[in-house]
Amino acid sequence: MLALDNINILTKDGILTAVINRPSKMNALNLTTIEEVCDVIQESYDNPSIKGVIFTGEGEKAFVAGADIAEIASLNEVSSRKFSERGQEIFAMIENCPKPVIAAVNGYALGGGCELAMACHIRIAVETAKFGQPEVNLGLIPGYGGTQRLTQLVGKAKAMELIMTADIITAQEAKSIGLVNHVVDTQAELLPKAEELMRKILSKAPLAIEMVISCVNAVYNKEENGYQTEANSFSICCKSEDFKEGTKAFLEKRPAKFQRK
Repeated sequence: MLALDNINILTKDGILTAVINRPSKMNALNLTTIEEVCDVIQESYDNPSIKGVIFTGEGEKAFVAGADIAEIASLNEVSSRKFSERGQEIFAMIENCPKPVIAAVNGYALGGGCELAMACHIRIAVETAKFGQPEVNLGLIPGYGGTQRLTQLVGKAKAMELIMTADIITAQEAKSIGLVNHVVDTQAELLPKAEELMRKILSKAPLAIEMVISCVNAVYNKEENGYQTEANSFSICCKSEDFKEGTKAFLEKRPAKFQRK
């Protein structure tokens, strides 16, 4: 299993929970931490015993309160492009992960933290969480895919407003605009809610879940015909053992017993 400096790993019932652990820095994503995020998601690709991933932050104050400003301040034109492209690459790995990935947002999700949450397939937040892309306050813009994913999630006009004003919004407002799926009242409810939702997803046919992720992501890929991706994926499902078991179980009026590799 992974041995990381800035992320604590917990595994239970096939669910890997990655706790970003830099509370003295509001769990900010320095270069080491972003590479460890990559290590976590790569492990989910490679390890068949991992069925789903939950990202959260240590403590009650911050999920991830942005990138490490001390590191950003030293960037130049050349290094900043590499910095942005690397973050985009890692967050694309999360978005395209064939296994479900949930963000359990326990506090501030700002800048790179909001971008990390948006790269996950589903977002659950505690009532006291805050979301925002405040990069323009630093003379920057979001660089880890935030301009693209925020627009996809909340629409062009609202994304423009949030990014250009650097406004920080509440969890309830984030839910009302489609940025967050669920809001829970207390910290104690956050991970149990994420785990409950993950277990519900993991009770379904694993190949079908993988195909759903691929097809929904295809909506936003301009180089891909999403309808063709859907038809191809439907066909792949129909030749699977999951499909045989699922239809048989339905006709026999019993719960399906899907086989996981």
